[in-house]
Amino acid sequence: MDNIKKIFENKLSNKTNSPKPPAYEWQDLALKIVKELNIPDFKRSSVFKACRDNSQARIMQALTDTKELCQTGQKWQYFFKIINPKK
Repeated sequence: MDNIKKIFENKLSNKTNSPKPPAYEWQDLALKIVKELNIPDFKRSSVFKACRDNSQARIMQALTDTKELCQTGQKWQYFFKIINPKK
C-alpha cells in the first residue's frame, strides 16, 4: 500500500510542477512566435491577438517574410508591420 501511495503522490507533484498546455492551437503558435522573434513582454498580448484574429497560414507567412526580409534589428517590429498593413 505504501508503494501505491508514493505513486499517487508523485503524479500529483508532477502535475503541479508542469505548466498547462495551451488551450487553443493559436496560443501555441503565438508562443512560438514570441520565442523566435524575441518579442518583449509589453507586446506579447499583441502577438496573441494577431494569432487569434488571423489564420495560421497568414501568421506563418508573416513569420517567414520577417525572417527573410529583416536580417538585423528588431524583427518583432517588422512582424507587426507585415501582419497589420493598415497602420
